[in-house]
Order: sequence, then C-alpha cells, then structure tokens
Amino acid sequence: MANILLIEDDVTIRTALMRGLRDRAHAVSSAPTALEGLRLAVSERPDLVVLDLGLPDLDGTEMLRMLRAVSRVPVIVATARDGDAEMVRLLDAGADDYVVKPFSAAQLDARVRAVLRRTGDGRADTSVTVGELRLDPRSREAVLSGDHLELTPREFDLLHYLAVRSGQVVTKRELLTEVWQVPYGGADKTVDVHLSWLRRKLGETAQHPRYLQTVRGVGVKLVAPS
Repeated sequence: MANILLIEDDVTIRTALMRGLRDRAHAVSSAPTALEGLRLAVSERPDLVVLDLGLPDLDGTEMLRMLRAVSRVPVIVATARDGDAEMVRLLDAGADDYVVKPFSAAQLDARVRAVLRRTGDGRADTSVTVGELRLDPRSREAVLSGDHLELTPREFDLLHYLAVRSGQVVTKRELLTEVWQVPYGGADKTVDVHLSWLRRKLGETAQHPRYLQTVRGVGVKLVAPS
C-alpha cells in the first residue's frame, strides 16, 4: 500500500514492525539513528515516516523539526509517554499522528492508512487491479471486466481491503477489526454474509469461487482467476 520509512533503534522492535508492515503489503525501509533516517527520508522520498522518539544520536522531537524543515512527508511518532501535554507538543512540532508504546503492527497499519487517507499522500488512494477487477478508492468505483459493480460502502471497503492484499489470507477477525472497526470481537457471521453478497456480484459462488477463495479454518483471500 505505501512506502514506509521506519526510524527505530531497537533491533527487536524494528524487525517485528518491518515484518508486520510487510505482511500488510507495505514496502518498508529502516534506519537505526536519526541522522540516517533523515538522509533516507530525503533521498528515498517515502510515503510516510514512523519515527521513534528514543533515538541514540538525536532527540526524536528535534529530528522531527529537522525533517519538517526539508520535507512534508507524513510522520507518525512512536512514544512511551501518553500525556496530553506530550501529545500536543508532538503535534505542534509537526507530527501527523502518534502511537503509544507498546503497540502492534496491526495498530500501526491502521494509523498509517488513516494518515494517508487524511493527507492524500502515498498509494493508499491509488487504484488496485486483480485480474479483470479494478477498484478505485478515490471515486469508490469497482469495475469487473468493464462492467461497474453496484457495491454498498461496506462491500467496497471489504473488497478493497482484500484487493490490496491480493494473494494473502486474511482472517475474519482482522476483517472485523480493520473494515468494521470492531477491535474487541464481533460476529464472524457478519463477514460471511458480506462475502456471500460480494460473491454474487462477482458472478461466483462459494462452491465455485473465482476471486474470493476461502481457506478453511484460516480466512479468505482475493486472487486473480487462473
């Protein structure tokens, strides 16, 4: 979905977040120091920067101010402090959003997508093509083999979420969390019903799938028909 620069000195955290973001279809580069991160931000022009404040060579807030002097790239700050005064200070310094440690790759991915939607930057708003299916999130149009699909807003969000992860198995729990925004559980039946409606509009059935492939006991994936 987006090219992300992760500036984090802790190798364990950096490795886990890079793996988690890449599993969610992002391209990720990283830097362990502020100065290296600043160099990569200027040379690679990422869609978004995730900046840890506890860097070894430079205070993260100072790094944020330096980055803002040379780039308008969206920045999500990772901090261990969650006080209101701290959050206001970071936003005033130029951060677009923040996450409070500890946080998961799924939480960070949700923040990334929200920031990119607000800023209009990155690839979050570009069209996605899988086989003869094309989805344009800007116009919220879905086209299959040249024909426009009449989708409800939720159906479009569900299909788009699967499309940007084409070929990857997505669990129903993840779909409830990311598409329905139900972080603490929900009815899997809700997902099943919407998938059934989508299959009908895609011209397929669960018994004879083309695009929507169910992986029993795991989840569902969207693939181009073979």
